[in-house]
Amino acid sequence: MDTDALRWFQQVADGTTVTEVSDLEAITQSGVSRALARLETEVGTPLLRRSGRTLRMTQAGAVFKRHVDALLHQLDDGIAAVNQLLEPDTGTVALAFQHSLGTWLVPDLVRSFRAAHPNVHFQLTQVRDELHSAALDGGHADLEIGTRRPRDPAVHTRQVAVEPLRLALPRDHQLAKQQHIHLAEVSEEPFVGLRPTSALRKLTDDLCDQAGFRPAVVFEGDDLSTVRGFVAAGLGIAVIPAPRAGSPESVTGPVLYCEIPDTGAVREICLTWSAERRLLPAAELFRQHIIRRVAAGRVPALSR
Repeated sequence: MDTDALRWFQQVADGTTVTEVSDLEAITQSGVSRALARLETEVGTPLLRRSGRTLRMTQAGAVFKRHVDALLHQLDDGIAAVNQLLEPDTGTVALAFQHSLGTWLVPDLVRSFRAAHPNVHFQLTQVRDELHSAALDGGHADLEIGTRRPRDPAVHTRQVAVEPLRLALPRDHQLAKQQHIHLAEVSEEPFVGLRPTSALRKLTDDLCDQAGFRPAVVFEGDDLSTVRGFVAAGLGIAVIPAPRAGSPESVTGPVLYCEIPDTGAVREICLTWSAERRLLPAAELFRQHIIRRVAAGRVPALSR
């Protein structure tokens, strides 16, 4: 089949008019129409029907389009892979990562990688640590760095770090001078946390349950910066990741971070990639870079 006709069918099916396709592709409208007609002849049934001044998919067209989308995606990946093989240090890595890792781990990994591969570009997307959200930004990312380990046979997951958790307290809190605080010691305190769908919130609830109490969460936020802000204002305490050296959270301020001796007061950081689709060379280079850097222990240290 003519791949141009497939692409024009895809565009029209997505709502682009034949006139717009003609302008975009620098071909006459009649040329686009003839190509679509030939495609329908090859498939053996109408794929589009006219509705007023626009074309809409028939039932057969809707079924066919799913396969066209997959085929063209694979074709574009193949072309990109060949281009990257001809020029190995070019390409784009689509990377999804959790917001809290964007202040220390992800910038360090990207910086160290681009020192050796300066012509590789990155398409960055932030994702939440939602327990049931789709991996790899719903399939739009090559790699994901986060604290969820998806139970999905369609992806590979590898642990890259274990991040200690700390008890965040206002600087004037009565326990602020203690270096270690067991969670049982703060069972009567108000807590600030992420929403219940968050993996960190579930871990916090599990740790408190292990310590013999259910935390009284008086404020829920969507991100850790909001949680820290409420702790700084004296509105509660929180279980959050330990700050890393050089991150904004490591700067001395109104929030103190005390060690939690309770068993399991850590969270896992994982690298995830597709088990069903081979990574393009640039993404594979970055995956290998992450694994080598972690194996060598070259990740940002905890703040002291």
